[in-house]
Amino acid sequence: MVTDGLAESPPHPALRADLSPQAGRGDAAQTFANQPMSQTDLEIVVDDPTAPEDDSPSVVASGTIEIIVCLLLLALAVTLGYDNWRTGASWDATGPEPGYFPFYLSVILGGGSLYGLIAALVARRAAAETFVTRAQARRVMAVFVPTLLFCLVMQYLGLYVASFLLISGFMRLVGKIALWKSLLTAFVFTAIMFVTFDIAFDVIMPKGPLEAAFGR
Repeated sequence: MVTDGLAESPPHPALRADLSPQAGRGDAAQTFANQPMSQTDLEIVVDDPTAPEDDSPSVVASGTIEIIVCLLLLALAVTLGYDNWRTGASWDATGPEPGYFPFYLSVILGGGSLYGLIAALVARRAAAETFVTRAQARRVMAVFVPTLLFCLVMQYLGLYVASFLLISGFMRLVGKIALWKSLLTAFVFTAIMFVTFDIAFDVIMPKGPLEAAFGR
């Protein structure tokens, strides 16, 4: 084709391939793939300064705990089974005796305990896995011991005083929060508990000498 005395030549095959829609889409996809992820796609990791150490020595292995639990469950099954057998674990003229269903539940529990015990003994030959480390045990005991003391103190000082001591002690000793914040938070929480249970709903809760001094 001739226009104004100049011949118009067809485009080069390579240039025609580059201008095709498929090539455009491929280049756009490659460009998108090479773009770095935005900040919202990045995972944010926050270090816990109080986290247990990775190299903390092991206190007990998982296999040992499994064996102990299976033995305890087996002892419970034997105790319940024997007690329900004495009560009556058969059928009489009126139907099943009181210990019939609990007895066979005890048998099932005992069978499962035996299976778990054998499996734990067989698996113990393999490499022992750590159940809890010393650092992890300290963190667990930091919660368990105050909670146990709370239950004991509640028997003598009542629920509200024991709750005040538990909350303030936790915040101060474990959370390292300022003393005045710990005391204020514990007081407000205990006051809300007292108003809710003792005044609003008139629920009888364990009380100690402090409540008795105020005639409650």
